[in-house]
Amino acid sequence: MRKNYVLTVLGKNWNQEHARSLFAEAASQGLLVKSGEVCPLAGSSLWMQRSWATASAELGAAELERLASCADAAGLDLFVEPEELFHTPRKLFVFDMDSTLIQAEVIDELAGLAGVKGEVSAITAAAMRGEIDFPTSLTRRVSLLRGIPENSIWKLTSQISLGEGLVNLVAGLKSAGCKTAILSGGFGFFGRHLQERLGFHDLYANELEISAGLLTGRLAAAIVDGNRKAEALREVAHREAICLQEVVAVGDGANDLPMLALAGTGVAYHAKPIVRAAASFRLNHCGLDALLHLLNRG
Repeated sequence: MRKNYVLTVLGKNWNQEHARSLFAEAASQGLLVKSGEVCPLAGSSLWMQRSWATASAELGAAELERLASCADAAGLDLFVEPEELFHTPRKLFVFDMDSTLIQAEVIDELAGLAGVKGEVSAITAAAMRGEIDFPTSLTRRVSLLRGIPENSIWKLTSQISLGEGLVNLVAGLKSAGCKTAILSGGFGFFGRHLQERLGFHDLYANELEISAGLLTGRLAAAIVDGNRKAEALREVAHREAICLQEVVAVGDGANDLPMLALAGTGVAYHAKPIVRAAASFRLNHCGLDALLHLLNRG
């Protein structure tokens, strides 16, 4: 049975020869590709080329991986969507926070205030690679933050940069009437800063326990781990009467895998290898505003 796909190629600096090489690879995988015109992606600084393609059968994981690797080698990002998914509206976008919406791991920056950044960063990296389960790693790292003054943590809200293309993305999502949520294993104080600044509708994050103006080295509530992120995604979608196929989830670390798998469109964003290997879609080169192509269905 023949299967129809839509290929969307995205890039910061467009190289037509690289794009042609990618479509040649697609043809070698048995795809009959009708290439579209290259055009600016509305609301972003990126370029996009969208093409319709037909295969004699459904593309398997190996074929999709070869296409993704070819795009990656060309410095391009590629989305290969089955036609039915392409025509599915995206109504809810949920995001990891650290190293996704922002260009840092907040816990590592907090550790810098306590003089233990190297130790905490090593635990963070191991957790993001999936080598340590998230609750264990978070508990260990937070314990090292004991004694940091509460008033010093707020300085980080002005020192950490937003993710590339985030402002453009949020503007586009608002204009389209999409719902947005932060589902983070990071900390609520920074999540609330983003929520107030950019207007995210929902926030789920971990809370640091504070006593006498100092961090105690403990969490104030149950841990928001990968499973809790997936539960939160389901809760928000149910409340908004949005089906899971209409949800886009974006993250970079191992604790994002459950929500990426649950969403109709799971995107590994500048992600660790374990996440890139498992996610249906990847953004390795473009910023977050590349996701606006999911709203541009023309």
